[in-house]
Amino acid sequence: MSVLYYFLEIVKIENLFILLFILLGLIIFAGVIISKLSVDPLFEYVNNLQNLSKETLHELNLPISTIMTNMHMLRKNIESEKDLKRAFRIESACNMLQQRYNELDYMIKLQSSNIKYEAVELDRLLKSRVEFLKPIYPHVEFNLILTSTQINNDKVGLSKVIDNLIDNAVKYSTNNTNLDISLHDYELRIQDYGCGMDEVELLKIFDNYYQSNDKMQGFGIGLSMVKRFCDTNGILLNFKSKPDIGTTVILKFKEE
Repeated sequence: MSVLYYFLEIVKIENLFILLFILLGLIIFAGVIISKLSVDPLFEYVNNLQNLSKETLHELNLPISTIMTNMHMLRKNIESEKDLKRAFRIESACNMLQQRYNELDYMIKLQSSNIKYEAVELDRLLKSRVEFLKPIYPHVEFNLILTSTQINNDKVGLSKVIDNLIDNAVKYSTNNTNLDISLHDYELRIQDYGCGMDEVELLKIFDNYYQSNDKMQGFGIGLSMVKRFCDTNGILLNFKSKPDIGTTVILKFKEE
């Protein structure tokens, strides 16, 4: 109001169009200043948080590598079967920590769009992920039928997707320990024989924080991340499931 009074009574501007143009310019200028004052602290906070994450992640790698190296050396001198089992459990825990490290590193690279795409032998990747998960799920019988398949994809992100799908299959197969994994004609199938889901549950599985069984541990965000990765990388994702029979997850990759 003071600005309007100044231009009308003191400067004596009578052209309404010019007056509105001046007021619009002042409003835009004030908006830019206010926005900058509001956004700059937030931008600085996010930048500091990212730098802290990178530094913390870098520091985590050293103790993990140190534990793994020393455990390999200690195992050479261990003769007791009980101590060997303890050493194996420590190594398995370190492998899990290393996996979490790789996932955090991947998430940081994903935020900065620094993702590496490369030629991936999908059958070999599946075998390596199953070998990694076997010590975690020693009670599960993994049945693999894989044909040689090469694709071009984000290997780290795809490993996370495979781990998540296998983890879900095991989690919901408490009454059956068999898990079938097949790869043929650029199509990956992961089939469990657990509790299964009805049509209503299938419609909700990609919602954040949704879990078809409230008794299961976790935060219910895994499948939404899987779908996001598949959509981004042109992978067709499909679920087939029936209650008390089991669930089959189907991933159809683009042929190279």
